[in-house]
Formats: sequence, structure tokens, C-alpha cells
Amino acid sequence: MKLKKNTKTNKKRIQKHLEQINLYAAGIDIGSHEHYVAVPDSLDENPVKNFSCFTSDLEAMADWLVKIGITTVAMESTGIYWIPAFEILESRGLEVLLVNAHHVKNVSGRKTDVKDCQWIQQLHTYGLLSGAFRPEDNYCVLRAYMRQREMLVTSIATHIQHMQKSLRQMNLLLDNVVTDITSLTGMKIIRDILSGERDATILAKHRDGRCKNSCEVIAQSLMGNYRQEHLFTLKQSVELYDFYHEKLQDCDIEIEDCLSQLEKQPPESPLSSKKRRKKNNKNAMNFNVTRYLHELCGTDLTEIDGLDEHSILKILSETGINMDKWETAKHFVSWMGLSPNNKISGGKILSSKTIKTKNRAKHVFKIAAFALSNSKSGLGAFYRRLRARLGAPKAINATARKVAVIFYNMIKFKTAYKTQTQEEYNEAHKKRIVKNLNQKAKQLGLELVPIAI
Repeated sequence: MKLKKNTKTNKKRIQKHLEQINLYAAGIDIGSHEHYVAVPDSLDENPVKNFSCFTSDLEAMADWLVKIGITTVAMESTGIYWIPAFEILESRGLEVLLVNAHHVKNVSGRKTDVKDCQWIQQLHTYGLLSGAFRPEDNYCVLRAYMRQREMLVTSIATHIQHMQKSLRQMNLLLDNVVTDITSLTGMKIIRDILSGERDATILAKHRDGRCKNSCEVIAQSLMGNYRQEHLFTLKQSVELYDFYHEKLQDCDIEIEDCLSQLEKQPPESPLSSKKRRKKNNKNAMNFNVTRYLHELCGTDLTEIDGLDEHSILKILSETGINMDKWETAKHFVSWMGLSPNNKISGGKILSSKTIKTKNRAKHVFKIAAFALSNSKSGLGAFYRRLRARLGAPKAINATARKVAVIFYNMIKFKTAYKTQTQEEYNEAHKKRIVKNLNQKAKQLGLELVPIAI
């Protein structure tokens, strides 16, 4: 009888919980050729319609939804096919939720586009769907430029590999005598080869004074087998290398223009005057990114150990600067997949592995954490301590989470970064250990006594 009573109580709770929250909700099954839209039966005689992907059809779909009184729409995040529909519906004032396809997986049975859109609409009616994060429209513009820039840098790296392959096929061992074949010395030699020079001694005279190897060693590496087909490949690779660098500069101009149009915030702390050691990066942006970041965020994020101006700009293009969308820093790191994903059954933790995500901001934070391997900062000491105990993968993830929390708090509360050396971190860690030991000894009725060393 007791079991029956609890069952009734649970049924009542479930029925109370599953009440219709979004009465004017629509569900859309996104496709590459057409979209299927489902609305409540009470709003239209034909509650399921399909629309083609042409702009005129998307406009007709938006007109229909607005006309029958729909206020909120849920759709699957299928490839990039959702973007035009999302933007048109959002421009009409509708609340649009972009939902992970794994979260709206249909029940077992025959799968059709009609059933899929009706299932999405039903889940959304009961408030069981949550939309994916999407930054403000102006930061979506910045994100598009930054992703395009990343693609250009990847293409440049590809053509550098093609240049090196062509040189190797001619047994020109330039990569053995210079650190980078696209350095000042390397590019002068390559361009002189393409202009017709074959004398290794003359080519070696392009050696820069900072090059470690002598002219004789460089000349010896440039005695190769100059074949026409490999020279042709080298020529095209260099031309594409130069072409993509030109497009990279054009992209930087658009990024700077986009940054200048974003809303600025009054800085809470002045820009640090500390001189930073700049790496010789040929793909670096050709304008003062640090100044724009300081004006956008109101604090100097480049002070964070492991993060440089370019990585910070990549993160901001993915997240925006409005940290109020995440209630706390824990929500922020959980969104990126940097927090443990505890799976508990029977009171036991079965697994605490972090979820696998393709979050680009997470990737930047993990690169920043790995860059702290040899850092003399407190974050570097934190990473090395965890690496010795847990291994590199878990240490990188934990350090990335720590950097992300600092990043979140600095933007949200406009605070300055508190630097900490590895000596200060080790001393603080030692005090925490001693404090914990004292508490444990007190619980056991003992007392710790320091010894003279």
C-alpha cells in the first residue's frame, strides 16, 4: 500500500512538472533542400508545412509563423543549413532556439521529417529544450572574420609544407640549415632560386647575420638536383604563400574596422606598461590589438599568464564580453566542457570525465595551459604539480579551467590580474598542506611539532 501511495504521488509530480510552458511554440526540422515546420493544432488547419530553402520561401515561412501568433521556435543545429532560417526568424522578433541534435533524438520507430518537427515542437511546448549559446550579432560578425583568418593561416601553413616538399625533392636541404624556410634568409634564397640562380655560393650570401650556420654550410645544403617539375611546384607554392598573406592583411583590416565599431567600456584599471616579449610571428595582426581589447573589456586581459592578444581576441569572438549569460564562473567552464561530467549511480561516481566538445574557446584555453609548461608563474607551478600527479592531459584540462575562471572574473567584475610567482604559489601550497595536516591531527587528538632541519 505504501508503494502504491508513493507511485500516485510521483505521478502527480510528473504531471505537474510537464505542463505546457510555451503555448505558441513551433518546431523546425532543418534540411539542405527543405524545412518542415510544426505548430500547435489549434493555430492552423494544416499544422505541418514544408518550405523550400530559397530566401523567398524562408520569408514566407516567417510570415506564416508571425501571422498565426507563434512567439518561439526551436530548430536543430544541422550543419550550416540553419543559419539563414535562424537569422530571418530572429529578425522578425521571434525567439529562436538552436538545439543540439543529440538532445532532440526521436523515440524509436519510423523516422520521418514530419515526425521530427512535431517531436521538436512537442518538446519545446513543455519547455524541455535549451538553446545553444550564440553571441550578440556584432560579435557574430567578429567571429566570422576570426574564423576566416584562422582558415587563411592554415592555408599558409599548408603551402609552406608544399615549399619544403619541393625543396626536399630537389635535395635542397634548406630546412636543415635555417630554423624557418620562410625567414628572411630562407625566402631570399628561395626567390633567388626561382629567378634562375643556381650557384650555391651566391645563394648562401643571402645569409642573415643572425643565422647560426655559416655561408659554407648553407652553400653545401644548396647543391641539389634542380628539376623543372619541382621548380614549377615550388614557384606555385610561393605564389600561393604570398597570395594568402595578402588576403590575411585584408582580413586584418576588416577585423580592426569591426573592433572599432564595438561598444567600448570605461577601463577600471589602466593598461599595463610592462614590456612583453613579443614572438616573431609572421601571422600576427598588423595593428594594436591590446588597445582594442582594453577598451572593450575595461581591463588588461593580456596580463593573464599563457594568454596573448590574439588568443584573447579568438575567445572573445566566440563568447562576447557579456558574461552575465553565465550565472557563475562554474557555468562558464561547464559550457566549454572544462568541468567534470560526473555520472552517479547508487551513490557512486561511475565517471567524471569531461565531455568532448568542439568549443573553440575551450581549445584556446587548453593551448594556453600547455604553454605554461615552463612558465615561472604561479599558474605554471600549478600545472607542473598536477602533471606530476595526474599526467599531462588532466593537468592541461585543470589548468585551462583555472585560466578560464580568471578570464571570466576579470571581464565580469573588471578586476586587474593578480600576478603570482612560482615561489609564492609553492609557499601558499605548503601552508595549505600544513593547515590540513593540523586539522587532521586535531581530529585524531594529536599535535604536529615542527622539527629543526
